[in-house]
Amino acid sequence: MPPRLPELVGRLMIDPEFLAELQRAPESVLTQYELTDEERAAVRQAVERLGDTPPNRRAHALRTVLLKRVAT
Repeated sequence: MPPRLPELVGRLMIDPEFLAELQRAPESVLTQYELTDEERAAVRQAVERLGDTPPNRRAHALRTVLLKRVAT
């Protein structure tokens, strides 16, 4: 069974290279996870918002948005 959103968020929290890959090629990364359309859209939206975030704050910003999604 492919990993789900909690595993994606967990990996983003500990793997900065994975976050960079998600920013570079989100669709490629997302195909590795079993996500609902809503979850996929939430991840895409969070990644798009990172453009205005300073590089040293991007991981924190993405994690915050996605952790809220996982918690609900």
